[in-house]
Amino acid sequence: MKNHRKSKRALSPVVASIILIAVTVAVSIAVAAWMGALTIGFMGAEQCKITNVEFATASPGVELTVRNTGDTAVTVQDVYVGSSLMTVTYLADDGATTGVVQPNGQLTITSDTQTWVAGTAYQFKVVSAKGNPFVYTATAPT
Repeated sequence: MKNHRKSKRALSPVVASIILIAVTVAVSIAVAAWMGALTIGFMGAEQCKITNVEFATASPGVELTVRNTGDTAVTVQDVYVGSSLMTVTYLADDGATTGVVQPNGQLTITSDTQTWVAGTAYQFKVVSAKGNPFVYTATAPT
């Protein structure tokens, strides 16, 4: 009796190499996507908006309202009118007076020393601790 054995071979080296490369590419894409999601979560973008400027009934005096529409707290570093640095006080809606606006929070910035002229347009700029500027233009009432 003859022993008939069929030769059973595994995958050819070419097919095995192609499968190995495909798996490596798939895993690297998954890792890149995962790392990208982590990085975006840690970097959180600052998104503030000056929503209102109120001038005092008689000069001097001005009050800015800043709303944080982003997902990370924003620390106000400087406040400018035109190119001049303003002397200001802060009051957040949570009672803080440090110039930090929490996500979805609001900050009132007041200056009792800022003079203004009726009918003149002023550009206000709030600069965050990360250096991001937020600009608003308002005209003093007549």
